[in-house]
Amino acid sequence: MFNDLSIKQFATDFYREINEDNIFMGAAALGFYLTLAIFPALILLMTIIPYLPIEEVDEALMDLLGQALPEEAYGIVEEVVADVTGERRGGLLSLSLLGTLWAASTGMYATMQQLNITYNVKEARSFLKARATALVLSLLFGLLVIGAFSLIVLGGRIEDWLGDQMGYSDALLIFFSVFRWVVIVIALLLGFAIIYRFAPNVEQKFRFITPGSVIGTILIIIVSIGFTIYTANFADYNATYGSIGAMIILMLWLYIAGLVILIGSEINVIIEHYSSKGKQKGEKKEGEHAGGKMTD
Repeated sequence: MFNDLSIKQFATDFYREINEDNIFMGAAALGFYLTLAIFPALILLMTIIPYLPIEEVDEALMDLLGQALPEEAYGIVEEVVADVTGERRGGLLSLSLLGTLWAASTGMYATMQQLNITYNVKEARSFLKARATALVLSLLFGLLVIGAFSLIVLGGRIEDWLGDQMGYSDALLIFFSVFRWVVIVIALLLGFAIIYRFAPNVEQKFRFITPGSVIGTILIIIVSIGFTIYTANFADYNATYGSIGAMIILMLWLYIAGLVILIGSEINVIIEHYSSKGKQKGEKKEGEHAGGKMTD
């Protein structure tokens, strides 16, 4: 399947690609646009959730954000969305829906442009088509988030029912703790799969599991836990930056999240290049132009 892709060759190509594509600068741009997009996206989600027949989905979402984000950053997010949780906002769902969706999709639109760089292709989609793609992907992510946390809430209710019927036990608690993380990991894998399939301007099959999505999922979990521990125990951003410290932490976390997305894409591109059925770098579809192995 692969043509002589050794660990050494992969490491060499990976190092060259992250430098040529300047993914650290790209991640900084993503961090900025994701910061602009995260609040409209959360507000939109929290506006829609009260209309769902499943209660406490918003609490499950905020609970996970509280675990994933550093405390100061979570405080900002919690304050912004507190005004829209627990009550229905018909005005937002009617008059302001398009504007909120547009703002929420800015992060996805920026992601699309950065992934084009990792594939070394230009954006050939028209501005409206690219923006429409970003809107659809943002909606898909919203549905994915709602679906994943609905399953977590339903799992919690099943846990409570079984506990009442059979009594709580360590085995039951461990099972549903594992269930919660299984749902989260599957949601992350599916999220990466959707991004890597539809965001870049290339033709490729949808693959639920790819090397980049697996590594990206592992990295985002490790980085989130590690970054939270670091900021809680070693870094006092509020002492250094004052009242804007929490916002800097949030932007730094989103920068790291953007970096993980780009790293996963670079891994997929390199491995695909060495596949006998893969595209060469710069191709939108297999066989679009003649090519060999990756070159400088």
